Amino acid sequence: MKIYEKAPAKINLMLDVLYKRPDRYHEVEMIMTMVDLADRLEMSELPRDTIIISSQAGYIPLDEKNLAFKAAKLIKERYKVPSGVYIHLDKKIPVAAGLAGGSSDAAATLRGLNRLWKLGISDAELMELGAELGSDVPFCVTGGTALATGRGEKLTPVANPPQCWVILAKLPINVSTEEVYGRFRSDRITKHPSASRMIQALDSGSFHGMCQELGNVLEEVTLQMHPEVAHLKETMLRLGADGVLMSGSGPTVFGLVSKESKVPRIYNGLRGFCKEVYAVRLLT
Repeated sequence: MKIYEKAPAKINLMLDVLYKRPDRYHEVEMIMTMVDLADRLEMSELPRDTIIISSQAGYIPLDEKNLAFKAAKLIKERYKVPSGVYIHLDKKIPVAAGLAGGSSDAAATLRGLNRLWKLGISDAELMELGAELGSDVPFCVTGGTALATGRGEKLTPVANPPQCWVILAKLPINVSTEEVYGRFRSDRITKHPSASRMIQALDSGSFHGMCQELGNVLEEVTLQMHPEVAHLKETMLRLGADGVLMSGSGPTVFGLVSKESKVPRIYNGLRGFCKEVYAVRLLT
């Protein structure tokens, strides 16, 4: 028996960092949604007590450093599953890109093994398991569009954004989320994005309002470390994107585009200097 799961990428429509908590995590306020750029996982049971991961991508770890491996180990040990699992990971989401590719793989692994091993775990329990693996994993378990607070694990569903095209572009650099948060200083932020105004825009189905409320306080850090990300944002706007923002800690930049006729010009213009460019739809 084989189980198949799709692991979509997420983008942050807004991301605010409020303060550093005593547990060394940061208190955040984010609105996240998913796009139709996805990894795909194939899972099958093994008779022996082992976890094996394979992938066509030669640049990702296939051992305990891989979040899908950690997810399989966690659910196997927590629910005392004696058999093993083989997971093939067809990797499409860029790594270290601010798109939660690893977190989405972990969430897909939890969902898939719940079905493969017939464990009957509720979504709420899967989200609790996911929170042990990473702050973005609970959101990736259920997807949709949500306000995330705490360290990102406390989720409140909100209205889905109006349908549009999303152009994603990742420069050939990797950004460490840990390093970006380590360099972040809340007292240097002069303007914070507003979750309440973004939610109002989503509730009203206003594409223009959503574009107006895009904001990410981590941009200030990442753009200082990598000025080329700022150039990528400026280029995307110049080519005609309606709203542009860096996702997560970067370096991926996304552009929201309402008219399909604009998409080829933006896509082709970015491909001139950026290898990893994707034109996708929202998963809502």
